[in-house]
Amino acid sequence: MQDSPLGNLKVLDMSRVLAGPFAGRLLADMGAEVIKIEPPERDITRNWGKQIGGISGFYHQQNAGKKNLCIDLKQPSGIQLLKQLVKKADVLLENFRPGVMQKLGIDWPTLHAINPTLVMVSISGFGQDGPESTRPAYAPIIHAETGSILRQAEKTGGAEKEMSMAFADTNAGLHGLVGLLAALLKRQQTGVGQQVDVSMVDAMLINDEQTNFFLDDVQVQTGASEVWSATGGPIMIAGDFRHIWRVANKQLGVKDTSAAATSLEQKISLRRAAFQNYLQSFNNRADLLDALDSANLAFGGVYNSSEFLKNSATLKHRASIQQVDDRAGGTRPTFQSPYRFSDSVSGLNKGAPHLGEHNRSILQQWLDMDLKEIVSLEEASILQQQIP
Repeated sequence: MQDSPLGNLKVLDMSRVLAGPFAGRLLADMGAEVIKIEPPERDITRNWGKQIGGISGFYHQQNAGKKNLCIDLKQPSGIQLLKQLVKKADVLLENFRPGVMQKLGIDWPTLHAINPTLVMVSISGFGQDGPESTRPAYAPIIHAETGSILRQAEKTGGAEKEMSMAFADTNAGLHGLVGLLAALLKRQQTGVGQQVDVSMVDAMLINDEQTNFFLDDVQVQTGASEVWSATGGPIMIAGDFRHIWRVANKQLGVKDTSAAATSLEQKISLRRAAFQNYLQSFNNRADLLDALDSANLAFGGVYNSSEFLKNSATLKHRASIQQVDDRAGGTRPTFQSPYRFSDSVSGLNKGAPHLGEHNRSILQQWLDMDLKEIVSLEEASILQQQIP
């Protein structure tokens, strides 16, 4: 029987919005028991997207597979309850602004003393210490300051605008996950946990192959892939045009109309025009794609997201979109994590939780707490719940 890769891992997820919850969602897909610790005022993403069964689309995607424990951490008894849970946990995820955990009395030195085997992943904009550590940081701020927004505008010839997705958040979440797994491996060797400090700035830069050139004070345009007008709609062809032209000329028979005396600028213009005409010369899209494929050119149709999700053969083959209980008597489509193991079970198996949905079961299972004690916490509003 196949087991989940992280089936014995117990995770407390105190993070909000995207970077931390994204890492927690992936841990849940790989079999970890992930408990989302959510305040009574709720994660703001519960308001983002279509509401089905009292759960928004955004919150559902980033928190599917988790359990939910709603604790009021503004009350000392709430902090004490969290510390009891930390004693039982392997991992704690948090993405508060640096200093918040310390104010709550649950910073790394405190939690490490309570549970020396704990691994804590702390994701922030600019790191846990340093001159900018306490700045509020969201993905658009990181995109702007690291140069991504300006380079995007320069490349497209458009205005400086926010990017099409929260790269800084998802980059930080993924690197947080890598750091966490490394720290867990180290714990196997030493028996001691540690804090993993991940900054969105560092994660953005290490994932941006273009920024590397600025370290040498040069700007290099690598692989200047372009979108071309073609039969059946626009098409992206990857690679520098010099390579594409050699292939088009020698393998696809596109004629070079330039002469020996033609200037370089005019020669490039004529070759580009010839290739453009070739792409538009086909009677149908299938014949065009067959020709490009025969020349081993890398290409892709330019689709909107809805078209791709509906028509991708790869998504269908890999079952990349799963139908999950929508908490309203039906199902809702949800993206599967990208991991496919040869000898382990991994993947989505349930939707996102309601606020405080698992309060009682978590405290009974993790802390052996009796019902009378749990009820007293509910009556004191230390534990709260909101189920439609």
